[in-house]
Amino acid sequence: MNIAKERKAIDAALDEYRRWLDLIPDEQFDITPADGSWSYAEVYSHIMQATLGSSIALERCTHGNCEPNKKGLTLAGRFVMFFGALPPAKVKVPAEVNAKVAVNKISKEDAKNLIIKCRRRMDTTMPLIKASLPINKYKHPRLGMLNARQWFKFIRVHLQHHLNQLERIENKFTKAK
Repeated sequence: MNIAKERKAIDAALDEYRRWLDLIPDEQFDITPADGSWSYAEVYSHIMQATLGSSIALERCTHGNCEPNKKGLTLAGRFVMFFGALPPAKVKVPAEVNAKVAVNKISKEDAKNLIIKCRRRMDTTMPLIKASLPINKYKHPRLGMLNARQWFKFIRVHLQHHLNQLERIENKFTKAK
């Protein structure tokens, strides 16, 4: 895995999230689509909180603040790391994650601030990855035990995955007109 390449992709995804904020009509940002799926606001709440939470797990791995572990990835984790993408199927947020990080309808201003916060976390954690030990791992609820490099890759994969969700929401509003 090329850390610089992953960072470039993370920055591109965060740029795209920021761009979307300028395109989404203010009055539509926190409206739940007719099918009951997430609003734009809820997607931003989820993805930015998940990115921050993943950066904390990544940082724990870089500092060795987790138990050295020989356990590895689950089958789903191997798939994600190999293909660099999440499966296209819709998956509910695991209950243990939802309990820690509830999805809320945030404002556009909150979303902008969270994007800035995520960029800062990438600035502080990226330089630590290269020296981290692969044996220092922290558990992901679905993917298994991830080390710092894998957490960094997961952040990129997860950010890119939810960009597609913004397009689906836009299509739902367009069809509803």
